[in-house]
Amino acid sequence: MNRNGVIIIVVIIIMAGGGIFLLSSSDRSATPDQNGSKNSASISTQSDAPTGESAQSLTDDRDEKAGSRYVEYSKTAFDQAANTRRVMYFYATWCPSCKAANADFLSNSEMIPEDVIVIRTNYNDSDTDQNEKDLARKYGITYQHTFVQIDGQGNEVTTWNGGEVEELLTNLK
Repeated sequence: MNRNGVIIIVVIIIMAGGGIFLLSSSDRSATPDQNGSKNSASISTQSDAPTGESAQSLTDDRDEKAGSRYVEYSKTAFDQAANTRRVMYFYATWCPSCKAANADFLSNSEMIPEDVIVIRTNYNDSDTDQNEKDLARKYGITYQHTFVQIDGQGNEVTTWNGGEVEELLTNLK
């Protein structure tokens, strides 16, 4: 093999290694923070949130802004919404279409009917809690950006994939 062929092979190997490094470093941004806690702000596309706030306070602000019609999953929020039309929104923090939907729900939360609660439920990230995993299993969720409307007893009313507020309004039963 001549000298030029060796140089070309070395350049290709270096470029491939650089590409792998870039891909692996971008995946780290979707993992839990140093404390191992879920970074609920990572899905948010809001840039007006003050720096230094905890993920929990960002979630609280988001729930307050949305008039408590678009909330982060908690067992309490889930149970308290039993007398409304509940829609479970199964998302993943790394999902680009989930980020767009999240921004739309935050921007247009006033369009969500007053008798509807949309509950953001982490689908399958490394930091998804057991209750959220159980809900995903119960409703047969196989991928993120899936919506499941349930009744007061937790029975499935309707399911659809993808969309934002307009699709929510179209699919509600």
